[in-house]
Amino acid sequence: MPKITVTIAILFLFSFSAFSQKTNLSGVLTDGSEKTPIYNSVVALLTPKDSILYKFTRSDKEGNFNLKNVKAGNYILMTAHSQYADYVDAITVEEGEKKIGIIALISKINALKEVIIKTGSIKIKGDTTSYRASDFKVDANANVEELLKKLPGIQVDKNGIIKAMGETVEKVLVDGEEFFGDDPGMAVKNLRADAVKEVQVFNKKSDQAEFTGIDDGDTKKTINLKLKEDKKKGYFGKIDAANGPLVNMDSRYNSNLMFSDFKGKRKLSAFLLNGNTGQDGLDWQDSEKFGSRDDISMNMDDDGNVSYEWTGGNTDEEPYVDTQNGFIKNTNAGLQYSNKWNDKQTLNLSPKYNKQIYTNNNNRITQTQVGETQLNENTSKVSNVNRSNFKLNAVYDVKLDSVNSIKFTAKTNFYNTESDEFINGNTTGGDGLLKNKQEKTFNTKSEKESLFASVLYKHKFAKARRTFSVNSSWNTLNTDANNFLKSSNESYEGGVFSSRDDVDQNKIGEKTNQNLAVNVTYTEPIGKKFALQFAYQVTHNTGESNYLTYDYSDASGKYDLVVDSLSNQFKQTITTNKPNLKLSYNAKKINYSFGSGFGFTSFDLQDQTLNKEYKRSYTNFFPTANLSYKYKSNSNLRFNYQGATKQPTIDQLQPLRNNQDFFNQTLGNPNLKQSFTNSISISHNSYSILTESHFYQNISFRSTSNLISYNKDIDPESAKTISTPINTNGNFSGNFYFGYGFKIKKIDLQVNLNPSVNYNKSVLSINNKINNSNTLNSGFSIYLNKSKEKKYEFSLSNRFSNNRNSTSQNDEVKSFNTNNLDLDIGVYFRGKWKLSTDYNLNFRQKTTDFQTNLTNQLWNARLQRTFKNDEFTAYILVRDILNQNIGINRYVYENIIGEERNDRLKRYAMIGFTWNFKNKGETVKK
Repeated sequence: MPKITVTIAILFLFSFSAFSQKTNLSGVLTDGSEKTPIYNSVVALLTPKDSILYKFTRSDKEGNFNLKNVKAGNYILMTAHSQYADYVDAITVEEGEKKIGIIALISKINALKEVIIKTGSIKIKGDTTSYRASDFKVDANANVEELLKKLPGIQVDKNGIIKAMGETVEKVLVDGEEFFGDDPGMAVKNLRADAVKEVQVFNKKSDQAEFTGIDDGDTKKTINLKLKEDKKKGYFGKIDAANGPLVNMDSRYNSNLMFSDFKGKRKLSAFLLNGNTGQDGLDWQDSEKFGSRDDISMNMDDDGNVSYEWTGGNTDEEPYVDTQNGFIKNTNAGLQYSNKWNDKQTLNLSPKYNKQIYTNNNNRITQTQVGETQLNENTSKVSNVNRSNFKLNAVYDVKLDSVNSIKFTAKTNFYNTESDEFINGNTTGGDGLLKNKQEKTFNTKSEKESLFASVLYKHKFAKARRTFSVNSSWNTLNTDANNFLKSSNESYEGGVFSSRDDVDQNKIGEKTNQNLAVNVTYTEPIGKKFALQFAYQVTHNTGESNYLTYDYSDASGKYDLVVDSLSNQFKQTITTNKPNLKLSYNAKKINYSFGSGFGFTSFDLQDQTLNKEYKRSYTNFFPTANLSYKYKSNSNLRFNYQGATKQPTIDQLQPLRNNQDFFNQTLGNPNLKQSFTNSISISHNSYSILTESHFYQNISFRSTSNLISYNKDIDPESAKTISTPINTNGNFSGNFYFGYGFKIKKIDLQVNLNPSVNYNKSVLSINNKINNSNTLNSGFSIYLNKSKEKKYEFSLSNRFSNNRNSTSQNDEVKSFNTNNLDLDIGVYFRGKWKLSTDYNLNFRQKTTDFQTNLTNQLWNARLQRTFKNDEFTAYILVRDILNQNIGINRYVYENIIGEERNDRLKRYAMIGFTWNFKNKGETVKK
């Protein structure tokens, strides 16, 4: 009996073992180009949680492999062969026979010279990192911006600025083509996330470098959105409308329409955004690209954020609109059309229109150190701005034949602004005694017109890598301004009134700037890996500025008395000839190029009012070097060095006094020299397949000789300042950024760590005495993310920053800390409902100058319900539940520390409805 029992038990265990291990996994390995079988390649299964080897085998002479007795579950399939690139993929094994089919491997010595590393979510090919969009879960109605926030190594801040691996993204393409021009925000805000198949991140080279294969160091961090095939065969879009539920209150509203119709290579998209919650306004980058702000300085605020501030000299005084502060009504519309015919002709057309009506109350306290004297300025400003902007971008690319192509680019921008500002301010000394007082009204009417055109012709010779190209461009910026200034300015001595100056003037400015550039390039191969590039560039810049100031005449009742000291006519001509020679080397792992150009620049400046002429010439050396080292298929190291000049603007050169602020005036300097900047950067990027971790580091250094800064003549008694642009030496900055991201697989938690250090030394000139300003900002941020589809979403981020500033005027070091905490939670219930909330805690430490800690909390919430397979969504949202949205900023730079407060949109609620539509032929995957 015992023997029978043992026998039955053995048979039972054997049958159970056979039943539980009956799955076989088979496939075929072939050469991707030759289509021949691959023999003796290792094929392994790894467990995804800990990457431990589970089973392995080798392929036979026919390329077949067979892994027997595999338990059902999730695995990582990996191949390894001495002559072929590794192949890695996530697979699921179920009970029964599983045939993978043919796996095509890429030879390590084939013409592509690329190794593809693939996981379930991330793929790396050369310098391009790709994310499979479907693996990063977002709401059914989310746009691409929400998708980008989920991707490791990519951040989108509260202003919509995108950073990838620590670098600011300058271009967003859709299937390799520009989308709504060169504005990154248009694509990510106006495309649906569920239309995207893959997100690619790379450094886009210039058209010239892509054609010649010789790296010129001119790259832009770029995101390319690859669309799903089914999204290219129909239409899709979204209509979203929301309004405040209370009739008796100042109601908030948004109405957004986005539409896309794709058919093969023809893409047509349109959007219309309208609202008064501050969405999608033009930011400073639009203004800078347009050319409206000629004199911008970079400052770092107490949160570690970089800000850009007008430093004087721009005579048409374009008002600055910050959509994060104040109240704004905004209309934004655009159309995008692109098409490709016969793979030879490509057309990309994008008109856009924007209108803003903006109001704001601004209060600023500024402390300026002048030697041992401290000046305290307190100003309040009320701004009203009404401006509109129309832009048109067009690109037409033609392949004339197999060796010749030509590309035409045209851009136009028309800007119209009307604004008025009322300013009330005073300045006191360190002893509290009044030094001056001012009341001012300034009205602006300005029109601007920017035109740009370029032609790029490219020719390939029969011999490989022998090329010839000509790139010519022309652009012009015309400005007409008609401004009225009324101010009452009182001066005090020992706190007692001493004098008063009243100003009532009409200022008329006409400014034109044109630039013509032609660049001819020829490349000649030297052997299999080396090539020489010969280039010659000519640039010709002309500018003319006519500025007239009229005093009001009581006799005539008109502005007809010319103020000679505030009027000037000025012309400039700057011509540069730049021959260039560069040697490049291209191999499998290492690419580098180095060379130099010589710049021969001549200045011809004419002060027509004073009948003076200023002529000078310069010879510059423009070295450049680039190195790229791919030490692993998924890791690369890049080095870049470049030298570049910057010409002074016509506003800085024109010897014209600007008295818009009576106690803070500017004066141009025709004796300015051009500046020269040396830039060095080293970047590293690496991704580990098995641990799903990524590293990216960047260190950069910039040094500028003859930097164009300002000498400030400050009278400590009257607190009156005259700023004049000058050249200074000894300015440099250094930056370090580190990113490390990994996944804790046991709890499926994504972690990103980002320390950073920024140092800047700037040379100041105060009362013609040179001083040094040193600013150090160090920070550390951590980001945690976890989500489960249709269950919950969770993200937590925290950034701590320390800020230090000192000047050589005194021994005092100004140091303070800031901390920013962000928490986002979304919870789904009953499949159709979702409650989402986000919380932000801002802390700013008190300083010796500002004796209070600044802390505010922002809490928002949204409840939504979807209908009909997520096609319709109804929602209610409340912004700033705690009513603490305050516009406060503290900043330290040079010899100035300040605090600024602005109006901001506080607590409000809206009820909204969204319709996500698409062509009926599509089926929704559940």
